Amino acid sequence: MYKHILVPVDGSPTADKGLTEAIAMARLAGSRLRLIHVVNEQSIVIGAEGFPDTTAEVIALMREAGEAILAAARQRVEDAGLPVDVLMREVFGSRIGDSVLDEAAHWPADLIVIGTHGRRGLRRLVLGSDAEHILRSAAVPVLLVRGD
Repeated sequence: MYKHILVPVDGSPTADKGLTEAIAMARLAGSRLRLIHVVNEQSIVIGAEGFPDTTAEVIALMREAGEAILAAARQRVEDAGLPVDVLMREVFGSRIGDSVLDEAAHWPADLIVIGTHGRRGLRRLVLGSDAEHILRSAAVPVLLVRGD
């Protein structure tokens, strides 16, 4: 069965729902969870061009927020009595999904569990879909958990 389950977390209710499902699966299979949070600095740098001090402060806040998200998610898994480790990646310009796929291959994960918004139409086109990218590109099974 699945011994290594990778779960991207971003602090959203949708990601939390994915984590809940991953915890339930890990209990059944006796799996280890790895939680990953990805900080993409490109959007901040481009949006704050000309304000280098502000950019550095915002990136530091993004790191702090990522650490808090990972700590809260780790605590949920530990409270469930499951083995867990966490990883925060910082990227500049690459897709968040690519970082998840890289980690899935490197660890190696047997399964990726992702909470997804299930956007359709123009919203999906404009916002993109990391979940869809991961689903189409992963070398391992992917479980998409639909948010509310």
